[in-house]
Amino acid sequence: MATELEEVRVDTASLAVGMFVSRLDRPWEGTPFPLQGFEIRTDRQMRTLRELCKYVYIDRLRDVDTRRDSLLTLARGGGGGDTRFMSVTTYANTVSIEEEMPRARDALLATSELLDRIYADVASGHELSVEQVEKVVRPLVASVLRSADAFLFLEGMRRHDDYIYAHAIACGALAAAFGRHLGLPESTLLSLATAGLLMDIGKTRLPPELLRSARPLSPAETELVRTHVAQGVDIVTASGVDDPDVLDVMRTHHERFDGSGYPDCLLDDTIPMAGRMLAIIDSYDAMCSDRPYQAPVSRHEALQNIYRARGSLYQAELVEQFQVCLGVYPTGSHVELSTGEIAIVLEQNQVRRLRPTVLVVSTPDKQPLRDFRVFNLLDQTVDGNTVEVRRTLAVDQYPVDAAGYLASL
Repeated sequence: MATELEEVRVDTASLAVGMFVSRLDRPWEGTPFPLQGFEIRTDRQMRTLRELCKYVYIDRLRDVDTRRDSLLTLARGGGGGDTRFMSVTTYANTVSIEEEMPRARDALLATSELLDRIYADVASGHELSVEQVEKVVRPLVASVLRSADAFLFLEGMRRHDDYIYAHAIACGALAAAFGRHLGLPESTLLSLATAGLLMDIGKTRLPPELLRSARPLSPAETELVRTHVAQGVDIVTASGVDDPDVLDVMRTHHERFDGSGYPDCLLDDTIPMAGRMLAIIDSYDAMCSDRPYQAPVSRHEALQNIYRARGSLYQAELVEQFQVCLGVYPTGSHVELSTGEIAIVLEQNQVRRLRPTVLVVSTPDKQPLRDFRVFNLLDQTVDGNTVEVRRTLAVDQYPVDAAGYLASL
């Protein structure tokens, strides 16, 4: 399963200069390409590939960084060529993940407390406080900018009692991380994170028992739940929020690229880019989460599910960028190592994406450890054998009590 996300099948219509083509959908013999595997350098090569092949395989480990070209293409393809998505900022971690962990923990605690208060106030009929929202968003984005992994890791380690709040925090953090990966300006990252935190706030106006229902909803109940989109827009606009990215996401995060979404059945580039981004994030985190009516899947499997729906439910180019952003084993993933130990992905290794840095939380026979250990799988061996990820796990498969670790930060 892991290699699928290293060597990725791509429709030739989605190719871009800088991609490394490792395989074709036909034998290399009889094609004008002298080498079996090459980097796409010219538009002419792309045209030739499109004439000869329906799809090819690209090697993510050998891809040239094409974020600027991809981003410009995406921006031109939607949102009316919105200049907010036309410039690229280069980000780099400014501190180690160990240095960022205490600040990320403080940001996460503050985010959780304030967001609970915001949602409770709105549920009680009070107006959304823009000032409180800003207090939530800024520390979150600041942490993601300093370190791409720390906040996402800690968010994944927490135990959540309420899906809506947990989902909001995760989507806000993922939105900031995805925007950072794409090189969007910091002001846009703040907007996207705000949108992720607020896009389901309309559900505070729905009957709680409906949201907690473990049975399939009736058509009438489904339509009622779908009104949370309009309810959310009303809540946000009534508070004076006029940020176009936030409003775009509030209106369109349930639209789908093939027109099958709601509430307006928008199609492909009529969906604003911010809405297309948050649709992917919303679906991904929902699959990873424990909901009343559905058990969670591993983050790796959720990412594969999103990938399989590229070009239909989600824009293919954005899905591929999201995949590169999160890595083969997204930060926070629960995995079983080749030693039998259970671990949680702590940090990505950009050079070797199959070998992240992990936090080992169990013995080989699955007994919880009192003191967690950090392994960098890039150079970790046991008895002369390289330690690798054997398989990915859903978060509820081997529950982890991380209270001691979080308290030690």
